[in-house]
Amino acid sequence: MKERKIKLIWDLRGPDASKTAEHHAIHLKEYVVSENLTEKITGYQTLSPMHSIAFLVVSEAEMISVRDILKPHRGEFYEE
Repeated sequence: MKERKIKLIWDLRGPDASKTAEHHAIHLKEYVVSENLTEKITGYQTLSPMHSIAFLVVSEAEMISVRDILKPHRGEFYEE
């Protein structure tokens, strides 16, 4: 059975949300490399002028340790 992937999400709000999300995604990418995580998927998305997200996709096995360290606001199952 294929292991599920979890998308960890940080919600950023306010007039600078998009720039903050973009910057946060840079640090998430650095974290993926430094911790040698299985998945290499990170990014950011602008949902509205006042709401953006930064995200990191992790394997289900890595989710709890990454969640406890990085403290995302929420998570969802990730489908490719």
